[in-house]
Amino acid sequence: MMMVDLPALRRELEGHPLESWLEWLPSTLEDQLDPQRNGNLPRFLAALDACPPLRAGHIDLARDTILIGAADEADEAVRAQLKHALQGLMPWRKGPFDVFGIHVDTEWRSDWKWARVAPHLAPLAGRDVLDVGCGSGYHLLRMRGAGARLAIGIDPSLLFTAQFALLRALSNTSHTHVLPFTLEGLPQRLPVFDTVFSMGVIYHRRDPLEHLAQLAECLRPGGQLVLEGLVIEGGEGDCLYPAETGSGRYAMMRNVWAVPSAATLRGWVEAAGFRGARIVDEGVTTTAEQRRTGWMQFQSLADFLDPRDPTRTVEGYPAPRRAIIVAER
Repeated sequence: MMMVDLPALRRELEGHPLESWLEWLPSTLEDQLDPQRNGNLPRFLAALDACPPLRAGHIDLARDTILIGAADEADEAVRAQLKHALQGLMPWRKGPFDVFGIHVDTEWRSDWKWARVAPHLAPLAGRDVLDVGCGSGYHLLRMRGAGARLAIGIDPSLLFTAQFALLRALSNTSHTHVLPFTLEGLPQRLPVFDTVFSMGVIYHRRDPLEHLAQLAECLRPGGQLVLEGLVIEGGEGDCLYPAETGSGRYAMMRNVWAVPSAATLRGWVEAAGFRGARIVDEGVTTTAEQRRTGWMQFQSLADFLDPRDPTRTVEGYPAPRRAIIVAER
């Protein structure tokens, strides 16, 4: 099983403005998928190779728990082999999924975020979408389920790329791909996407305005930006800079450079040249939405909060809250 299905991508990009990506994509992918760059890559490839050659008959990308194959489409022995392959790609952070009757209970209830985002989207039917920091591709599949014509996700994690490769192969979902790149690492950014999502990324960027400018480079005039990130309570201009103070961590995460108020984040979006920026959702992240499970057995949100005061992180910062901003280019 391939980490990225280049033959399918070639077919699906023929005549599309992104067809020029195929000039650099093969060699760049080969470099990115070099085992010497990622010692875990052989494990990921072994898990993909261990997956039985199943193709789901029942698929539902519009469900909260994405359905790929019904339990009665494979016997117990094949399902045991499939479960072994899925477990070989742990930890699973974004989901959930129901794969041939195997419930992959991910760390994040990503369906809850989708429920907050979806009412504010321009209809996705027939649109080309880009999901920056897409993880395992849960939201990407929901976009395709909502009728997106082409759904491209980018995420530098080879684990997430492998997880999506397995799900894509089992579901035979077309016009949906995850590429193992950062937005900064894309050799070419073209203003061709109708909708660009950046969810859970901007606070990891040393320069958030540069990140917004790069998102704009991928969006056609009139297209929609969907931005989600950590925020603090406060007014315009308020911002927390964890990477520059104390332990340099926020909720035990490294590389959290700036956590603005929602008003400040909206101001950044406006300063980047987007129109009609509006805060459409804001709220505290709970331990029901992000938690340890059998499929993600490492520390999770409950471990990152002060046990004496769960309204604070272990570093003493306000506990995570998130806001969603939508705008047009």
